[in-house]
Amino acid sequence: MSRAMQCQSCLPWGSWARLPRSLPGTRGTRSVSVCAAAVPGELGSVPLALSPVPPGHPSRAVQVVGHPSEVGCAHYQGDSQEKPAQPSSSRHGQSQLRNVAFSGAIKKHQKSLSAWFSHQPNEERQFGPSFSLDAVHVDPVIRESSLEEVLKPSPDLTIQNQLQQPSRKVISLHNLFDVDACGRQVKNVVLYGTVGTGKSTLIKKMVVDWCHGRLPRFQLVIPFSCEDLSHSHTHVSLRRLITKKYQHLRDVVPVLEASNLSVLFILNGLERLSLDFRLAGTELCCDPNEPVPPSAIVVNLLRKYLLPEASIIVTTRPSAVRRIPGKYVGRYAEICGFSDTNLQKLYFQMRLSQPGCSGEESQDRRSAEQENLVEMLSRNLERHNQITAACFLPSYCWLVCTTLHFLYFTRTVPPSQTLTGIYTSFLRLNFSGEVLDSTDPTHISMMKYVAKTVGKLAYEGVMSRKTCFSEEDLRQCFEVEMKTESELNLLEVFRSDVFRFFLSPCVQPGKEHTFVFTIPAMQEYLAALYVVLGEKKTLVQRVGKELSEVLGKVSEDVAVVVNIISKVLPLRFLPVLFNLLKIFPRYFSRVGGKDRDTIAHTMAEELFKEEDYYNDDVLDQINSSILGVEGPMRHPDETLDDEVFELFPIFMGGILSRRNRAILEQLGCSIKNLAAFEIAKAMKKTVIRKGRRGLPPSELMDYLFFLHEFQNERFTAEAILSLRAVNLSSVKMTPLKCSVLASVMSTTCHEVEELNLTSCNLDSGSLRTLFPVLLRCKALHLQLNSLGSDACKEIRDLLLHDKCVVSSLRLTNNPVGEQGARYLAEALAGNRSLRQLSLLHTALGDPGAEAIAQHLAQNQHLQELNLGYNSLTDTAALRVVEVAKRHETLDKVHLYFNDISEDGKRALDSLRMDRDGVRALVFLTAGTDVSDYWSHILNVVQRNLPFWDRERVQQHLTLLLQDLESSRSQTANPWRKAKFLRVESEVKKMLGKLQDGSL
Repeated sequence: MSRAMQCQSCLPWGSWARLPRSLPGTRGTRSVSVCAAAVPGELGSVPLALSPVPPGHPSRAVQVVGHPSEVGCAHYQGDSQEKPAQPSSSRHGQSQLRNVAFSGAIKKHQKSLSAWFSHQPNEERQFGPSFSLDAVHVDPVIRESSLEEVLKPSPDLTIQNQLQQPSRKVISLHNLFDVDACGRQVKNVVLYGTVGTGKSTLIKKMVVDWCHGRLPRFQLVIPFSCEDLSHSHTHVSLRRLITKKYQHLRDVVPVLEASNLSVLFILNGLERLSLDFRLAGTELCCDPNEPVPPSAIVVNLLRKYLLPEASIIVTTRPSAVRRIPGKYVGRYAEICGFSDTNLQKLYFQMRLSQPGCSGEESQDRRSAEQENLVEMLSRNLERHNQITAACFLPSYCWLVCTTLHFLYFTRTVPPSQTLTGIYTSFLRLNFSGEVLDSTDPTHISMMKYVAKTVGKLAYEGVMSRKTCFSEEDLRQCFEVEMKTESELNLLEVFRSDVFRFFLSPCVQPGKEHTFVFTIPAMQEYLAALYVVLGEKKTLVQRVGKELSEVLGKVSEDVAVVVNIISKVLPLRFLPVLFNLLKIFPRYFSRVGGKDRDTIAHTMAEELFKEEDYYNDDVLDQINSSILGVEGPMRHPDETLDDEVFELFPIFMGGILSRRNRAILEQLGCSIKNLAAFEIAKAMKKTVIRKGRRGLPPSELMDYLFFLHEFQNERFTAEAILSLRAVNLSSVKMTPLKCSVLASVMSTTCHEVEELNLTSCNLDSGSLRTLFPVLLRCKALHLQLNSLGSDACKEIRDLLLHDKCVVSSLRLTNNPVGEQGARYLAEALAGNRSLRQLSLLHTALGDPGAEAIAQHLAQNQHLQELNLGYNSLTDTAALRVVEVAKRHETLDKVHLYFNDISEDGKRALDSLRMDRDGVRALVFLTAGTDVSDYWSHILNVVQRNLPFWDRERVQQHLTLLLQDLESSRSQTANPWRKAKFLRVESEVKKMLGKLQDGSL
C-alpha cells in the first residue's frame, strides 16, 4: 500500500480539523514531570543542583537543570509513590566499574558532554540575558502512548474535545525505561512530538542529568544526532562511530559487551534518517567492529541484534514513528507541551524573574517591573485567551518571553536586534533547515513548504483582513493544487508534524471550528515572507517563468550547434531564429523586474493605509496581544473592530535585511542580493515619497520602526533627510522606542526643525538615550512628561554641549522643582543657542525663580522666558523682571497665574518696552487698555486646563475678570470699553464651562 493511501486510511482526507492529538487532558494525575526548552531545537546544558541530591533519590524538592538557552529545568514530583526501577545488575555494574581502568575515561566523557551541552545558541545571547547554569526551566508533560494512538484518526481539533479526551498516564523522563504494564523491562523508547514541543531539550536534560549523577540507571550514555548520521555515506563500524564522535571512549568501546555496563544510546531526530527494517534492505549485523552504513547500525541496535542489552531512546516527529516496526518498541511516549496554564505561568515566572532581565536598572525598579509583567501575563492566561492555546507549545513561551524582553528591557538596539530578527531566529531554532520529509525526492525544506502554503493562507487573510480561517479556506490553500503522489505525501507529513505549530483552534465563542494563527504576528510574518519570496504570482507569471527557464537552457545548447552549422552551411536564417528564441527569456526578465515594483508598491500601500492612521503603534499592539488589554472584557455578541495588520509591511522590510536573508537562506528560503537591491530601489519611489507627507504620531512611529527593521542605512538616511519635523506627541516612548528613534536618526547629521515629544512618558533615561538626537533639534517640546530634577540634569548637559542647536525648549507641566531650576539656571548661564524657554507650571516657587534670576545675567541670547503658574510672589517676580531689564536680548517674561498682589501688578504694569526693554505678561490688562497678549494667555489656559488644578484656575480667572472690570471702569474711551467687554465675555464663558464641567 502506498504511503499516501496509508495516510488516507488513518486520517479523513477531507477534514482539516482531524489531526494527531497533541493537547490531551491534564486532570487525574498524581505526579507531573515538567521540563522543556525555552529555546527549541538547540542542545546543550549543564545541571546545577539547588541542594545536594543523592543518586537515585526521587527528590520531591526542585532539581534545577540549567539550560543555556532558556530558564533551566525544575523537576517536580507529586505524591506519587513510584520510584525508578533499579535493576540488580546496576549495583553490580557500578562496583565492577570501580575496578576497571577506564572509569576515568567515562568521567572525561561526562565532562566533555557537559561542556558541549552547555553551549548557548547565539539567539539566546542576542535576544535576552545570558542565563547562568543555575537557572531553571519547566518540563512539558510526557504521556504514555501507543502506535495505535499515533495511527488512529483523532477527534476534531478543538479545545473542548482536547480537554474531554480520556487522560493517559503521565510519565517522567527518568521513568521511561521502567517495566511496562506486562512487567517486561523496556529497552527501546520512542519519544515523539510535533515541532516546538521540546524534544531536543528533553534529551539534553537526560544527558545533563547523567553527567551530574542524576541518572544512576545508566553507567554510560552515548548520544547521536540522526542528522549527523544522515550525512555520512561511508560504511563505518559502531566502534569507529563512537570513538570518532567521543575520543574519550576509545578505551571503553572495545569492552562494551564484556564489561556488562548499562549503556543508553540516544538517537535524536530519527525523521532525518531513512531506515529499512526488511532483511532484504538491511542485513543483520551483531559485530560492533563490522563497517556498515550508519542507518544499518541504527536498525540493528533497534532490532536488539547489535548490543542487545543496551537501552535506546529515539526522538522523532509523529510522521516518522511508523518507520520503526512496533515489535521493536517497548514504550511510546508523547510530549504534550504545557497542557496546563499552571505550567505556563511557572515558566513565565521563572524566565521573567531572572536577574539581568531588565538590564542595568535599579534592583527595586527591576523587580517591580518584572513582577508587574508576570502578573499581567498571568491574568491574560487566566482569561483563556488565544495566547493560552499558543503557549501550549514551550517554544512559543520562549518567543513570548523574548518579545517581552525586547519590548521592555531593551536600552540600545544594535542592528542585530529587530523584531523581524526575533521571528526569523525563532523559526531557525525550530526548523534549522530541516527537510519536510527525508524520504521525498524533492527534499524541500520545511520552511520553504510553510512559506508556499501557510504563507499563502496568511497573505490572503491579510488582504481580506481576517484572522479566522474555515476548513474550506485551508483546503483552498493546501489541497487545490495537489497533483502528484509526492505532493500528497508532503501534505500529510505537514499536517501531522507542523500544522499545529502555526495554526490552532480559535477559542473565541462561536468560532470553535475555525483556525487562527497560533501567534497573531506570525500571520503577518509569513504573509510578508510569501510576498518577498515572490510566491505571489499569477498563472501567466508562473507559466512564463517556467517557459523562460526552459528556453534559456535550450538556447545555450542551441548556440553551439548553430555556430557550427552556420560555418559549414549558408543557412543565414538560423542565427535569426536563434536570436528570436532568446527574445522571450530577455522579455520575461524585464517583466520579472516588475515584480519588484509590485512588492515595493504593496509595502508602501500597507505601510501608509489611512484607515490605520489613528491606531496604536505596532509595538503597543504587540504588547497588548501578549499582556492583554486591562479593563472590562468584550461581550461575546459585541461586534469586533476590523483586524489591523500594520506589522505586515514592517516584516516585509525586515525580511529584506542582510542578516535575516542569511538566516532564511539556511532555512531553504533564498532571497537574492539583486532582488533585495531592486526592491529597495523601487521603494525609494513609493515609500520615501509617501513618508514625506504629514503622518499622525503613531503612524510616524511605525514608519521609524519600519526603517529600523529594514536595516538599510543608505535608504534610511535618505528617508530621514526628508523629515524636517518629527511629531511623536502622545506616543508612549518606551526605552525600545527611544532607542529606535535614536538609531534611525543617527544615520544623518542634519538639523531637525522640530521634535515634539509632548506627553511621551519620558524620564532621565529616555533623555540619555535620545541625547544625540536632541542636540540637533531646534525646537524641542518636552511638555507633560513628569521630568524632575534628574531629567533637568540631563537637559543641563544637553544645553551646555558645544554642538547643541536647541533654540526653543518647552518644559511646561513638568515637576521641575527648585533643584531642577538650579540645573536649568546653570544651563542658561553657559548656553549660546536657546532663544525661548517655557517653564510654565513647573513648581518652581520663589527659590526656583531666584536661582534662574541669579544666572540669567550671564546669558546673552535668551529672548522669551515663561514662568507662569509657578506660585511666584511679588519679590521673586520683581527680581526676575529687574534682571530682565538689564538683559541684552530678553524682551518678554510671562508671569500670569502667579501669586502677585495689586502692588506687584502696578509695579509690573509700569514697565514700558521702549523705556525698560522688557514686557511682563501678568494680567489681561495693560494699565487702562487690554493687553495685546490677552488671547495668548487665554489660549494657554484652555490648552493646559486638563492638567491644572481647576479650583485654582477658577480663582485666577475670577481675579482676571475683576481686573478687567476695574480697568474698564477707569477708561472713558468707548473703543477700549468695547475691547474690555469682548475679553470679559470670553473669560465669563470659560468660567461658566469650568463650573458646568464641560471644559
